[in-house]
Amino acid sequence: MLFRRLEFYAIGALLLLLSACGAKQTQQQQGPPPAMPVTTDTAKTTNAVYYDEYPGTTVALNQVDIRAQVTGYVTGIYFKDGDKVKKGQKLYTIDQQLYNANYQQAVANQMVQETNLIKAQKDADRYHELDKKDAIAKQQVDYADAALEAAKKQLDAAKANVDAVKANVRFATIYAPFDGTIGISQVRNGTSVVAGQTVLNTISTDNPMAVDFTVDQREVYRFAGLQQQGKKAADSTFSIAFGTEIYPKSGHISFIDRAVDPQTGTIKTRLVFPNDQHLLKAGMSTTVRVLNTASEKAVIIPYKAITEQLGEFFVYVVGDSSKVSQQKVVPGKQIGTDVIINSGLKAGQVIAVQGVQNLREGSVITTAAPGGAPNTAAPKK
Repeated sequence: MLFRRLEFYAIGALLLLLSACGAKQTQQQQGPPPAMPVTTDTAKTTNAVYYDEYPGTTVALNQVDIRAQVTGYVTGIYFKDGDKVKKGQKLYTIDQQLYNANYQQAVANQMVQETNLIKAQKDADRYHELDKKDAIAKQQVDYADAALEAAKKQLDAAKANVDAVKANVRFATIYAPFDGTIGISQVRNGTSVVAGQTVLNTISTDNPMAVDFTVDQREVYRFAGLQQQGKKAADSTFSIAFGTEIYPKSGHISFIDRAVDPQTGTIKTRLVFPNDQHLLKAGMSTTVRVLNTASEKAVIIPYKAITEQLGEFFVYVVGDSSKVSQQKVVPGKQIGTDVIINSGLKAGQVIAVQGVQNLREGSVITTAAPGGAPNTAAPKK
């Protein structure tokens, strides 16, 4: 029994050894993986003029919601929706009957307090004369002086009440706070409005018009320099587009916000554009185009040489022994079939262009044409 078991183990070991030798021999016969056929190109520099683009929104430089400052019913509307209005122009009236009545009552109360003050003043004067002759008790004089002071305070309170009620009468008529364009009225004649709550309309300026957009904090120095140039940079540096249509006027930087948003790492920037023809309306979505004025030449490569992995971009750089290595890049503006590389690649480096989908780190490549004939085509220039 023991002899048979040992014989069984010996046969098993021999079979494993023969299997390992066969696998090794097969691997040796296969050799290294074949070179991957690709086309290559050389990263170059360019002086191409292009624009950096940012999403933006048009906003009014001055805009305010017109709210009712008194409670009542709308009794008059003195404009047409969308009109151009002037500062001080009458826009709305709210029922003034109650406020006029309160005003008349307040005025009457003020007149009563004025009469009381005159009487208190005469009483105090008369008591002081009697006091000089020692013909009245000192206590009566003190009472007269106190009554005089009380009458003065009551008159002051009555005057303040008149001013407050008068303000309500004045607030019942609403005027335009500045020159601008008024929107669609949110109320009509007879609408009940509540002081401080009901929005009647919105008025805004529209010439010039602002455009707000955000830039990465790494570009703050660039835009600060453009801001210092002021309107000198308005000739061609800043423009806006709506689809394929370019707005005919150029703009300039009005201001850069005071701080970077820590959540996004961006900072808000505002441009100002003339709007003589009133083509720009508040709230429009637009594309801000900023002329690239970098002094250094930009590195450019074919766009199809770039691969994307989890939101990051890479190219395969050809190294020694025709092996490629994956290199991270930051692509910029696309110009036709090429793309500008902001960082990660230097001019003169050879990269794989076609066939990159089959490459891996360390892959060996060949530029031979199909069929084994060498690819004699010169690299793209």
